[in-house]
Amino acid sequence: MMATAAPRLIDRPLVSETRKTTSFRPLKAWRHFRRLVADKEATEEVFHIIEAMKGKSSHKQAWDFIQSETGQRFLRDEVDIPAMLDDHARWAECGPETVAQHYIRFMKREGLSAAGLVEESHKWLPADQRPQDLTEWYFTRLRDTHDLFHVLTGYGRDALGEAALLGFSYEQNHNLGIKFIAYAAANEIRKATGTNAPLFAAIREGRELGRKADKLAHMDVQRVMLEDINEARARMNIGKPVIYRQCLAQLESEGHLGADLMKPEAAAA
Repeated sequence: MMATAAPRLIDRPLVSETRKTTSFRPLKAWRHFRRLVADKEATEEVFHIIEAMKGKSSHKQAWDFIQSETGQRFLRDEVDIPAMLDDHARWAECGPETVAQHYIRFMKREGLSAAGLVEESHKWLPADQRPQDLTEWYFTRLRDTHDLFHVLTGYGRDALGEAALLGFSYEQNHNLGIKFIAYAAANEIRKATGTNAPLFAAIREGRELGRKADKLAHMDVQRVMLEDINEARARMNIGKPVIYRQCLAQLESEGHLGADLMKPEAAAA
């Protein structure tokens, strides 16, 4: 007997019958945020917050992209983004100023992998419990390109960099959970350090940059990886995070950057 061909990704339904649209739950989001403050490496908490505050606009954007010409092409290609990004040998011959080489240096420096972020998301909701629909494909695409967002925007993985990048991402994806974490994190940094650096202005700057930039989650990842990073930023209208850099300089001068910026010990660092 001939083996049955695996179903194609593009043949999945737009919205599975098993998909549940959760209600807006700010108190649940706050509880998970407090856990994230206690352990900023607890990435699982971020997914809880985003789900608790996911709105209709996030779904509409997903459906619009899925039905677009570019979205349909990506679905036909069925590229495994985490596997492609983690295959560093694939990008070995790229020049030092390509996005690929900047990405590899960033991931090695931070001790990260694209597969690791997938594993963290599965702690929140295992793969076998996720709806097998195209909406899920889009939301996993947002997850899988997160660290590439860091590289392209210039935001670091310090607490303020993560918060400002979430401000950028909110204007791209319109999930209120992301906006909530961005401002709440800036407030935690302010309380923990006592700094008068313009933290909230850095979040607003991230939002402004996100509004002006192309939708980064909609990029052709393989094409972008091969580009010169400055040319890629120019093509996708990604501006420089000037206020964020000013905040980092001030926090460093105050002796805070070596500490966890979202914990009270930072004030005594």
